[in-house]
Amino acid sequence: MNWSENDEAANTAPVGGGDLTDRVNNPWGTTRNTGADLHTKRPVRTYPEPTPLDEHGPARIVALCNQKGGVGKTTTTINLGAAIAEYGRRVLLVDFDPQGALSVGLGRLDPRELDLTVYNLLMQRDVTVEDVLLKTDIEGLDLIPSNIDLSAAEVQLVGEVAREQMLGRALRPVINDYDVILIDCQPSLGLLTVNALTAADGVIVPLECEFFALRGVALLMDTIQKVQERLNEDLVIDGFLGTMYDPRTLHAREVLSTIVDGFGDKVYGTVINRTVRFPDATVAGEPITRFDSSSAGANAYRSLAKEVLARWPLSGHDE
Repeated sequence: MNWSENDEAANTAPVGGGDLTDRVNNPWGTTRNTGADLHTKRPVRTYPEPTPLDEHGPARIVALCNQKGGVGKTTTTINLGAAIAEYGRRVLLVDFDPQGALSVGLGRLDPRELDLTVYNLLMQRDVTVEDVLLKTDIEGLDLIPSNIDLSAAEVQLVGEVAREQMLGRALRPVINDYDVILIDCQPSLGLLTVNALTAADGVIVPLECEFFALRGVALLMDTIQKVQERLNEDLVIDGFLGTMYDPRTLHAREVLSTIVDGFGDKVYGTVINRTVRFPDATVAGEPITRFDSSSAGANAYRSLAKEVLARWPLSGHDE
């Protein structure tokens, strides 16, 4: 679904900072909002259909990051990637979580049976990205898988020179082969996540529309700022995505309002509603856009794909 901001201040609110921290710690002030003002609507932004590409690359690398688990990072990586691929883009998904959920959810792979994963790509000099890359059943969508081996990389990378840049160097040979590379980060702010942020051009932050999901946002913003200052000055926050939204509940509407008050127009107009079709699609090993192509969830991710592509800076081939 799409929603629009409650007032003009939402579009001019600063991104990050103490204001958000105050709102997260006491999101409704001294008295709770009745929710009446949350229904104040302005015209919803519309985004054009992405134009076909005559050529592909170089890719924009985007990390989907939030140190809280269960907020929809993997679901969004799979379904946003599939929706972008539907618009004729070449997309590479990187499973950068030792749990391997992205690998399982995209192809019913058994991560334990994989001979080569992103771990080998990082830690073995004789392994190239082409050795690890897997084709999926979705046209234009490829995968670099992961499994529990990746958990060892967090320790092993500590002794490496330029350890924060290992993933970026590993992906460099295929940058020109894709239009978009999406990195599904693990739910932590450790060295693996820092690697993803260092490699990325932008960050998408999925935020569950639930109070406790907001409490770690200030820490995440601090980590992103440190990476910007010390490792990747070109890193930007592409946007914040409301997930698992239930419009029937006052709580979810208030949390979404808090997110907009804190981040203004950095919040995507598309919101992902809570639905059982997402876990069903995961069990089937397919993105929602294929598993239930006409569902509200599939259409939401197509809407998000259009919004994401429209918001990105123009590349040399996407005008």
